[in-house]
Amino acid sequence: MSFAVPDSVRPVRDAVHAFMTERVEPAEPALHAGDISVLRELREEAKRAGLWALGHPKELGGGGLPFLDYVYVNEVQGRSEFGQIALGTYTLQDSLMLHEHASTAQRERYLEPLVRGDISPSFAMTEPATSSSDPTQLRTSAVLDGGEWVINGHKWFTTGASRAAYTTVMCRTEQDAPPHLAFSMILVPTDTPGYTIVRETPVLGLDGAHCEVRYEDVRVPAANLLGRRGHGFVIAQKRLGPGRIFHCMRWLGQAQRAFDLMCRRLHERSAFGEPLAKKQLMRQHVFDSYTEIQSARLLTLHAAQAVDAGSDARVEIGAIKVVGARMLHNVIDRAIQVYGAAGLTPDTPLDRMYRHARAGRIYDGPDEVHIDSVGRRVLGAYTAGGNWEFGLR
Repeated sequence: MSFAVPDSVRPVRDAVHAFMTERVEPAEPALHAGDISVLRELREEAKRAGLWALGHPKELGGGGLPFLDYVYVNEVQGRSEFGQIALGTYTLQDSLMLHEHASTAQRERYLEPLVRGDISPSFAMTEPATSSSDPTQLRTSAVLDGGEWVINGHKWFTTGASRAAYTTVMCRTEQDAPPHLAFSMILVPTDTPGYTIVRETPVLGLDGAHCEVRYEDVRVPAANLLGRRGHGFVIAQKRLGPGRIFHCMRWLGQAQRAFDLMCRRLHERSAFGEPLAKKQLMRQHVFDSYTEIQSARLLTLHAAQAVDAGSDARVEIGAIKVVGARMLHNVIDRAIQVYGAAGLTPDTPLDRMYRHARAGRIYDGPDEVHIDSVGRRVLGAYTAGGNWEFGLR
């Protein structure tokens, strides 16, 4: 089948592309400076244009785009780090998680305001004292005391906690259960006593609201349990799988933007009597970037098709997480090289894009974990005389 954007999706994708390039990208300097009024204006414009929360189900007040259609839209939404926030899709993973697992009271308190953009969520899994590549080591605990959960622990990289209404906290609730049935998800309002934001941790010099949070005898009602007790890993996996596809499609939007900047620079800049575009080594940058972007895009769309067809797509998702992050880093790196000294400055968006790209090889699972998992699963297909037939997968 073709991996071009389907005709049925093209109009909304084009509208989002225009919104990103004409409204969001020019506003980035003000948004980086923290101008909330500009962000509010963009969000209102998106709502008036019918571009708000496109991936959220219609019954929640969203645009109701099917999964695969939204994947194509996410590709252009990812051109700017502010795309998700401006278009109301920043909350999508949390909204879908609540839509499937939340109680009626939880839906009324959190889900409906999330989709409207009235509140922001945060998600706490990573801890500074344990290896995130083995989440069964997580130490944050929750003990049921009468009608309340009492939570104690230490999390970090809880993105957006400083502006969130609540945090979904992964914590150990079962002492004698198998490791993957020992953890639960609990909703904790960020104004709960004992919930303390220690700091917003800068990442490679960028202030991205990645918060370090301590939980000291934090008490919330027993009804704040999300989904079934002991099923935290099941909920997390359902959240992270499609989320990684969304990440990879947004990375493709970033790569497209860097590729455009690089190619235009090659035509605009001259050295030694001719445009850079006539230099063989510069054309090598174009060739390498083209092949990496196209490869990552096809792999990502293949993974999205597998998920849409009902597969857990563990191999496909693990592969694109690694390939996509590396691709993005490489393409931006080449664009910086073409710009020379200017590429190291804030005169282009490349310096921020480069730092964000490097973080992609760590969050949602470091490369090494996904590489090992993919290798193990593929090799497993060869046991008892089996094989991995690419044309049939």
